[in-house]
Amino acid sequence: MNANNTMLETLVQSTTYQDYERAYNEATGLPLTLRSVETWQLPLHAKRNETPFCAMMGAKSKTCAACLQMQEKLAQSATSEPATLTCSYGLCETAVPVKLGDQTIGLLQTGQVLLRKPTSASYDRAALEAEKQGVTLDEKAREIYLKTPVISRKKLDSVTTLLVIFAEHLSSKSNQIAVQKSNAEPLVITRAKQYIEEHYTEDLSLGQVAKVTHTSVFYFCKLFKKATGINFTEFVSRIRIEKAKNLLLNPNLRVSEIAFEVGFQSLTHFNRVFKNLLGQSPSDYRDQLLGV
Repeated sequence: MNANNTMLETLVQSTTYQDYERAYNEATGLPLTLRSVETWQLPLHAKRNETPFCAMMGAKSKTCAACLQMQEKLAQSATSEPATLTCSYGLCETAVPVKLGDQTIGLLQTGQVLLRKPTSASYDRAALEAEKQGVTLDEKAREIYLKTPVISRKKLDSVTTLLVIFAEHLSSKSNQIAVQKSNAEPLVITRAKQYIEEHYTEDLSLGQVAKVTHTSVFYFCKLFKKATGINFTEFVSRIRIEKAKNLLLNPNLRVSEIAFEVGFQSLTHFNRVFKNLLGQSPSDYRDQLLGV
């Protein structure tokens, strides 16, 4: 788990966030989540107030893959300001960035709503889209779709404003947490993590990072293992694999391209590390993700 995800987990577990999520659910009737920018699951799945149609489609591997691709587009659109996207079935989701300093560390996300009342015609369009994904919807799906929550654009804008205000509050809280953690974590490790995050696509070596932190290789190696719980090589590999998992969502990228894109020097090494960490090959992981 990288530093941003650790921070998000701390925020999600805080009383501040949990109280807000509960109040937001009650006041709006909408689902809410605080998600990482990079995610490999549907952020609102199994959350309170999840729209039944989305829950149904998210449970099907083929349509789930299409939803994941939409989530990636939403994340890219919301890195610096709020964004709303409409999925291929006509439902909207909104994401608002949560920042630590000038870096976006996560997104407050809500939605799964229609901006217009569902009709037989709009359902037929959704069913046709599902058919393109290889999924045939039945009469129950029709009934569920026609009960999808509807809100006006004005209400959606108001909801977004509420999330922007709360995101600012969470950003302030994350800064406080970061200061507390920086006091506990050696500056050498903080600098090393930052350097690795910025240069993971390169051929990083232990000696290179030790030099950047102005420490000996022996001292750095010992300190890094103590602070992170894993050795330097494994830490870098985990960073690269997390980046690769995101790229595997794109079916147009070859596995070999992804391997070199995230910093591995050979496809064989990439495949071996990926399988060691996730228990399956990159190709199998992609097939499962895309429902192939």
